[in-house]
Order: sequence, then structure tokens, then C-alpha cells
Amino acid sequence: MSEEGPTGVDTGAAADAAILAVIVPVTAFQQNCSVLWCPQTMKGAVVDPGGDLDRILAAAGEHKVEIEKILITHGHIDHAGNAAELAEQLDVPIEGPHPEDAFWIEMMSQQGEQFDLEGARPFEPARWLAHGDSVAFGNVTMAVLHCPGHTPGHVVFHHADAKLAIVGDVLFQGSIGRTDFPRGDHAALIHSITTRLWPLGGDTAFVPGHGQMSNFAAERESNPFVSDAALQGSAN
Repeated sequence: MSEEGPTGVDTGAAADAAILAVIVPVTAFQQNCSVLWCPQTMKGAVVDPGGDLDRILAAAGEHKVEIEKILITHGHIDHAGNAAELAEQLDVPIEGPHPEDAFWIEMMSQQGEQFDLEGARPFEPARWLAHGDSVAFGNVTMAVLHCPGHTPGHVVFHHADAKLAIVGDVLFQGSIGRTDFPRGDHAALIHSITTRLWPLGGDTAFVPGHGQMSNFAAERESNPFVSDAALQGSAN
């Protein structure tokens, strides 16, 4: 999936896809903001609008998507910095992350000053999310998985039928999220990946917070941090 055009993330034609999406890299961090939508209703959600709202809105407009809500995986500025502004512009609610990331959101203005990102300000989500919750737009429903480690309140959004997960900064192609930020926890991150993500199935594709898409089977095979071989070696 890329900014060039929508991609159905199941094997059907786009009109019959369970969910459609484009990825819009935003900010100097090239964070993967996702515009997700229901192909039957054309109603959608923006996941992690860290910045560059003009590009995000242009992508939604190009594909005639009506944005119903904003979803946030975690409280770091490159993922959530412009959430308040976008919610205000579109008059839509923000859902997520888990309340354990409230301290990051409260520091959004300071984060903006530190990283020179304009428009960053705190917000109160219309709905904090917890493990086992679900989020919906159009006819699409996605499960919420609490996956702490990179941040304590990080959540992942999963669509079982489409075999798609939006994982933020939990997992990347060939790498994992940093845990050297305040309240990061390496052991918790590994636990989140192995107990929350791997059970979703190896054929589940994922959109990471940065970089290229991958799937869980590929990461279990070759990711130097969380492959089956790497984890077995670290246990010995």
C-alpha cells in the first residue's frame, strides 16, 4: 500500500475488499499515516496523523473517503502531533491510544518544540482504548490489541478477515520499536509481539509506523530481534 493508490488487503477485487487503504508518509520522520476505509460505504478513518495534514486530506479526497474518526496507536509526536488539529478541522472524534500513554499526549506541545513540528498540541480522546475493544468506521470493525513496550499505552488495530494489522512502532520489517524512551520496556515489547501479534497468524500483513510493510511469517523467519531462532537463542 502506498500513496499512489488504494490497495485491497484481501484477495478480492477492490470493490469486494474487506478494507481499503493508502499509506501517506508524514513529517521528517516519514511516519506511515494510514487512511483506511470501507469500500461499501466509503467511510473511513485516519490512523496516526502526525503532521502534513494537507497531504493526508488530499489522499482522502482523491479516493473520495469520508473521514469518520481518527485512530491513534500511541502518543509520540510523529504519530499523534496533528491529531487535535485534524479532529477540529473535520469535527470528528479521536479514539486511542490506551490511557497509559496519557502522559505523552499531555507533553505534545513540548514534543513539538523539541522536534520543531508545527501544530502539535495535547488532546483528550473521545475514547481511550483497552485490549479487547474494537473500533469501527463504515461497515469495518477492527480489534484493538494493547501492545506495551515501545510506549506503555501502545495499541494495535487488527482486521481478521483482511489479515491486516496496523502496528505503529511495535514491529518493523527487520526490526522492533525502540524502548529507550520514558517508560519504554524491552521485555514488555517482546512479550507483546510474541503473545499478541504472532497468534494473529503468519499470513497477516502489517503496516509499521515507518518503512515497508511485511508479514508476521517473514519476521518470525528473519527479524534479528524477534525471529523464532533469535528468541530461542536468547532463552538458552
